[in-house]
Amino acid sequence: MTQLKQPAEIHPASEDQSASIRQAIARIEPQSLRTFTPSLAVIARSEGSYHFTPEGRQLADFTSGVLVANLGHNPTRWWRQVLEYLGVSPSALASSNRDEFFSAAPLSAYNAITPLEAAACERLLKNMRSQPGGGRMEQVMWSASGSEGVIKALRVALAQDPKRQMILATRFGFHGKKGLAGAVTGSENDPERDPRVRFISFPRQECSSLEKRRQPLDLAPYRAELEQIHRDLGDKICCLITEPYLGGGGSYHPQKEYLQLLESFCRERNIVFILDEVQANFGRTGPMYAYTHYGVEPDIVVLGKGLGNGVPVDAAVGRADLFAKLTYGESSDTWSGHPLGCAAVLATLDEFENEDVLARGLALSEVFEAGLQRLTELSAVCAIRGEGNVWGIQCAAVAGCD
Repeated sequence: MTQLKQPAEIHPASEDQSASIRQAIARIEPQSLRTFTPSLAVIARSEGSYHFTPEGRQLADFTSGVLVANLGHNPTRWWRQVLEYLGVSPSALASSNRDEFFSAAPLSAYNAITPLEAAACERLLKNMRSQPGGGRMEQVMWSASGSEGVIKALRVALAQDPKRQMILATRFGFHGKKGLAGAVTGSENDPERDPRVRFISFPRQECSSLEKRRQPLDLAPYRAELEQIHRDLGDKICCLITEPYLGGGGSYHPQKEYLQLLESFCRERNIVFILDEVQANFGRTGPMYAYTHYGVEPDIVVLGKGLGNGVPVDAAVGRADLFAKLTYGESSDTWSGHPLGCAAVLATLDEFENEDVLARGLALSEVFEAGLQRLTELSAVCAIRGEGNVWGIQCAAVAGCD
C-alpha cells in the first residue's frame, strides 16, 4: 500500500518542549491514531475555554474539546462534585496516607453494580423525561464511546424482528468508524458498505444564508424518496438513524420539519427512530437535548461527549420494550456504567440543573452568530452555518460556492 504524503506540519519556533513531545509521539504512536492537523498543538493544561502549551502559550479552544467540554475545561465546582460522588474527600487529596482512599468508589466495576450507576441512570432519565420529546426515555444502556452507543442502538433495532434487518441512515452523517457505526456513516459510495444499510437524503443548502435556512423547507422530494424506499424494502426496514445536524459532514443544520418528517415516517410504519445526538446533547443546540430543539420524540437517543464534560461516558437511552430484546451480555463491555463516568454525569447534571448554563449558552449563541456573520463580508468566507453553540465556516474555495 502506498503511504500518502501528509502536508508539512507547522510548529512555532522556540517551543522545544512541545517539539520534543511531538517527536516522541511520532516514534511511539502510529500516525493513524489521529487526524492530521498542521499545528498539532501540545496541551499541558486547560482552563475554561483555553489550552496552554508546555511553554505557557495560551490557545483558544474553538472546538470545546470536540464538543465535549460544554461546561468548560476543569471547572472547579464540577470537579469537586465528581470527587464527592466518588467518595474522595478533600482531606484524602491533601493526605499522603493512601488509607484515606480505601473508602472511595472503584474506577472499574465490571459485571457488578455501584450506587453511582443507579443514581446516574435515575437522574439522567428524570432529566430527559422532563424535557419535551423525552417521553420514551425509560432505560439507559451505557457504552464506552459514542460509536459504541450507536452500535448498541442499532443492535437493539435489529433484534426486534429477524425479518426486518434493513437500516436507513441519512447521507453524509458521522456516527463512528467501527462496526455498524461506520456502516451508517458517509454514503453508499464508500467502499465495503454493509449491504443492510440504505441511505436517504439530508438537507444540505450549499452556501446558504442563515435566513434561508430558517425559511420553510419543501418536504415533497424527501417524502417521495421515503415512500419509494419503503416500496422497495417494505417491512424489511428495522430502523432509521440520523443526526440532528451534520457535524462531521459539514455543519449542515436542517429545518425542524425535516426531522419531524422522518419521525412521522417511522411512526406510521413501526420503524425504530434513532437520534444520534452524541455531539448535540447537553445544550449544544440550545436546549438540554436536540430532540427538544427539533420537536421530535425518538425511540432511542444516543448521548455522549458533553454528557460527561470530558470524562469518557456515553449511552443509548430509550424504550424499555426495545432494550428487552437483548439478554445478558449482548450489550455489555468493560467500561459501560463505570463509576468515574457515572460520577461525571451526576456532576454535569448538577451544573445544568442548578446553574444558568443553558441561559448563558443562548446568550453566547447570539454573540457567536453576530461575530461569525461579519466574516461573510470577507471574500474568503462563503457562508456560516450553525445554531446554539455549534457553528461551521465554509470557505469560498470549496466546490459549489460562487
